[in-house]
Amino acid sequence: MTERRYHAPRGSLPGQEQLLTGRSVFTEAYAVIPGSVMTDIVASRLPHWDGTRAWILARPMTGFAETFSQMIMEVAPGGGSGRPEPDPGAEGALFVLEGALDLTLGGERHVLGPGGFAYLPPGADWHAANSGGDAVRFHWIRKAYEPVEGLDAPDPLIGNEAEIAPDPMPRTDGAWATTRFVDPDDVRHDMAVTIVTFQPGGVIPFEETHVMEHGLYVLEGKGVYKLNQDWVEVEAGDFMWLRAFCPQACYAAGPGPFRYLLYKDVNRLPKLRLGG
Repeated sequence: MTERRYHAPRGSLPGQEQLLTGRSVFTEAYAVIPGSVMTDIVASRLPHWDGTRAWILARPMTGFAETFSQMIMEVAPGGGSGRPEPDPGAEGALFVLEGALDLTLGGERHVLGPGGFAYLPPGADWHAANSGGDAVRFHWIRKAYEPVEGLDAPDPLIGNEAEIAPDPMPRTDGAWATTRFVDPDDVRHDMAVTIVTFQPGGVIPFEETHVMEHGLYVLEGKGVYKLNQDWVEVEAGDFMWLRAFCPQACYAAGPGPFRYLLYKDVNRLPKLRLGG
């Protein structure tokens, strides 16, 4: 099986000679946050996390993300947290880009390497640490869980992309495939985190327009995305936010696969009142 490499930010700061104009876009329908802007000065420190900084890519706010927050965490050797999640109603998903994340979940220890995934149900007892000699970098996606009467909360999940066979999309001959960490038919889950892979030349062959909000982080390669009325080029390390119903399509620009980590909200009736 092909060894996967996942792009992760390094921080630092551009020199004074660099041009100011870049590829950042922020609109009411979508946003593009290039990997080049994830510098030292925009990283955040978080309470109860030692030796850690975070690039916060999305958070609920007026005119932006409504259902989730997403961060890239960088934990130095010896760092971590015994109190990572302050909200007992929040669920989470972790995806490791680099290094080894020492995750204790429900009293059981797991070491997640690159490609490692964990689903953390609301109220989960979990701790995160870096017991290795190199920094560990991982995505942490958070969402307020929407309970449904008669349904239990989901169980914790641990996995790795390398252990999951991608599902080819119909009529694509494998040019477009999705790696699913969670059973899509399990309606206990109200969020889905997957990896989407396009082979060079692969496309989304129509403008998707749907109720699911998206967060997309490009893990590998480059592509061209149609977002609302605009075409934008994206590459490994870039993050995109897509508002619900934002028209979207893309094609992989090669020469290698174009791959991204995808968040979306799923499996719930639409709310009939704004804010509740």
